[in-house]
Amino acid sequence: MEDDPAIFLNAASVGPMPRSAVEVAAEWSTMRARPHALPFERMVDAAATARAQFAALVGADADEIALMPNTTYGLNLAARALPMRPGTILTFDGEFPSCVYPFQALGSRGITLELIPRRDGLPDEDALVAAIARPDVVAVVLSWVQFATGYVADLARIGAVCRAHGVFFIVDGIQGCGVRPINLHALPIDIFASGAQKWQLSPWGTGFVYVRRELVQAIEPLDVGWACMKTSTDYTRLTDYDFDFFADARRFEVVTLAYQDFAVANASTALLLAHGVEAVAAHIGALGDRLVDWAGSRPDVRLVTPADRARRAGVVSFAAANLDAMAQRLVAAQVIHTVREGAIRLSPHAYNTTDEIDRVLRILDN
Repeated sequence: MEDDPAIFLNAASVGPMPRSAVEVAAEWSTMRARPHALPFERMVDAAATARAQFAALVGADADEIALMPNTTYGLNLAARALPMRPGTILTFDGEFPSCVYPFQALGSRGITLELIPRRDGLPDEDALVAAIARPDVVAVVLSWVQFATGYVADLARIGAVCRAHGVFFIVDGIQGCGVRPINLHALPIDIFASGAQKWQLSPWGTGFVYVRRELVQAIEPLDVGWACMKTSTDYTRLTDYDFDFFADARRFEVVTLAYQDFAVANASTALLLAHGVEAVAAHIGALGDRLVDWAGSRPDVRLVTPADRARRAGVVSFAAANLDAMAQRLVAAQVIHTVREGAIRLSPHAYNTTDEIDRVLRILDN
């Protein structure tokens, strides 16, 4: 809010909804109080618009997008539905747990998850790329942007090696979507999952999964409900049972969607698309440069995030000998941040200003 004295630097946890989204939320809440005033066509349009806008955000087509409640649901789709033979899935040590637990659960299928050790606290891409060539490797799962360090993976490099060795490539995109441009059609990625509640400035319970076009009908959905069947479009004949999935990625949308929440998400996504993710990324990158330069000037501070802008997105993390005291000063000054894995994590977005960052740095210097 304009009269809120807080400086919000925590988009990596949850993004504040813009005014346009709040207005849509109020409008839909009013309609939801009188459901007969909410046309079914408007609900269907909200879902279709969400698929189209999410697709535009990541360089995909709408028919490759299935709406999901969060990133984890999309990663579970990858873990359970991809036709993987017994073998090894690779990921980085230090990954967010959603890239770990769904894949550790595959032991009964003879599939194990292997963590590639970190190098100097960051993902070791060279070790990962070398390991992909092993004959036992069946998939790689990793975050586009690491939640704790802000490290940006080279998706083109890793994906190319996966494709060359017939290995599935699965990506958690939540810490990059809305803050960094991406073109999934130009990348060898099989499944890309993201929630919209962080950098996409949308409600909890909104997200999507991209399934590469060639895989959409090759994957047999394991979770099956009425909403993923073609017959779900005709409410007057729901008991004319016909076990026939949608031909596009809607075949993975199992249940009734949160139409209201996706309508709100549409307002936020439209704003990001209107401003352009490239412009958003440039602004956030400039703010991040100030944080990086400050960390480099302090002998008692260790920058956790890569200094190279090409290898970071919105997250800037740093460790310090007096970390607790620094964090307490930020709290006292109403600078909204988090501490992750032993480091202060700051995650500015497009709504933050240079003046705000400079004020934060003065607070940290005191």
